[in-house]
Amino acid sequence: MDDSKTFELYQKGNTIGTFQFESEGMRIYLKELKPTDIEDLIAMNALYRPGPMQFIPSFINRKHGREKIEYPHEMLEKILKNTYGIMVYQEQIMQTARIMADYSLGEADTLRRIMGKKKPELLPPEEKKFVERAVAKGIGEKLAKSIFETMAHFAGYGFNRSHSAAYSLLAYQTAYLKANFSAEYMAAVLQRNKNDIKKITYFMDECKRQDIQVLGPDINESEFKFIVNNAGQIRFGLGGLKGVGEGAVNAIVSERKVNGPFNSIFDLAKRIDLRAANKKCLESMAMSGAFDCFRGVYRSQYFYMENDQDSSFLDKAIKFGGKFQNDRHSDQMSMFSIDPIEVKDPEIPKCEPWSQLEMLAKEKEITGMYLSGHPLDNYSIEIENFCNCSLNELNLEIDKFKNREITVAGIVTEAAHRITKTGKPFGLFTIEDFTDSIKIALFSEDYLRMRHFLKPQEFLFIKGRVETRYKSDDIFEFKPKSIQLLAEVRNKLTKSVTLQVSLRDVSANFIDELTDLINSNTGQCKLNFVVDDKEENNFVELYSKDFKVDPNNHFLESLEEISGIGYKLN
Repeated sequence: MDDSKTFELYQKGNTIGTFQFESEGMRIYLKELKPTDIEDLIAMNALYRPGPMQFIPSFINRKHGREKIEYPHEMLEKILKNTYGIMVYQEQIMQTARIMADYSLGEADTLRRIMGKKKPELLPPEEKKFVERAVAKGIGEKLAKSIFETMAHFAGYGFNRSHSAAYSLLAYQTAYLKANFSAEYMAAVLQRNKNDIKKITYFMDECKRQDIQVLGPDINESEFKFIVNNAGQIRFGLGGLKGVGEGAVNAIVSERKVNGPFNSIFDLAKRIDLRAANKKCLESMAMSGAFDCFRGVYRSQYFYMENDQDSSFLDKAIKFGGKFQNDRHSDQMSMFSIDPIEVKDPEIPKCEPWSQLEMLAKEKEITGMYLSGHPLDNYSIEIENFCNCSLNELNLEIDKFKNREITVAGIVTEAAHRITKTGKPFGLFTIEDFTDSIKIALFSEDYLRMRHFLKPQEFLFIKGRVETRYKSDDIFEFKPKSIQLLAEVRNKLTKSVTLQVSLRDVSANFIDELTDLINSNTGQCKLNFVVDDKEENNFVELYSKDFKVDPNNHFLESLEEISGIGYKLN
């Protein structure tokens, strides 16, 4: 079977099943459904398309008896009964042509293709033929034309019923697996898309939404693929690390299963096949955090060198392990003992740990993503309150933002300062937020005014407009108008803090707790309230004259801990 159609499911490190598109065994999941439910799943899959989508409310209302089922003609009741009088499938278009205008199977298929491929020049002859034949069968000309127009509209976007049935089966199976084996299913999806960083990011967010924790690689738990551990957490696969091959992982996992977990980098180096797991492989593991389980050693220490001529600590550990293995397998023994001479482990060097930013950058270099967090985590409040567009939205729907002022934020991942052929300086830089990245160019005065911001690892807040590209009328691009450091945005832009309170949460204790918090965080920002009464479906806006606050992290985090309070920086 084609491997692209297969998902493997893991539970506690073991394969618990294979999910295959064409697997007969998967049909067991449909036994819990009634035939009418299956029919409705097939229909809804086909309805979610541009043509018939507008009829989804009618489909639902007719199914539940809230709307009368009407047919374009009584002759069509048999073929439209399962879809409550609504044309949904291409097969229904063909059957309509056969029933109402005596089309042959070949003619009906030709009509379907003409309608489906939207060839307007070929439709008038077909309409004339359809109407003439329908009239000959006693159907009114006006009604025949109306039915043909309906057919043309639906066929243009119509879906093949057999295809919809297959997709509905797959959708139901997928939903079943996601609902009943959530972690295992998401582990399989992550494994399947491990080389597509945008999809991985999307699925990691989905794991967070489902409260499924995705852990980084671990030398004592990870296998080659993503797995689910005993705690129901997804563990990153060692095979997803740059420079780590399947042979190296198999050697490590086999040794671990036979002789137990590794207790240090020296224990690892002494036990594994260093020909399979070479220096580059172990460096990738150290950078990604796979050795974080070894207490007393942090990531920077593996790469520490006393001087330029010295070897790194990881290098020394590998040489130590190699020597240990050679000595163990040699015939040289102590003349006083049958036991090999014990060799002391090399000394662990002392050095400063990597900064959070440096550690995350190296994680991304090796895995393609940030595992321990995100460089922008400290600025999530600024991004949520002062940005009106994500980079993902800007990339996917840039036309929607044309001639509008938008604000985005991110970390600079690449920056270059160059000279045009005419000798004018310009700059190119790439920024990345939680959702995507975008490449931006600065020219002329804009470059001279903002070039000092074009540095890797800089956190920026950018205001700009989406305008047409130079010498183009239909290609749009984002053009920055001003840039400032993201760290300065909250203090510079926050004029007031609006607290969102539900009336049912207001009590004497609530008021005392909130008053104490406000009094301990006084500042220069105005304080506003929006009190919402959900029972009356109403709200009231209140403005404080006596209190002003400082929107620092402690104040905002404490607000989130008080039940029923939301906030907005203005």
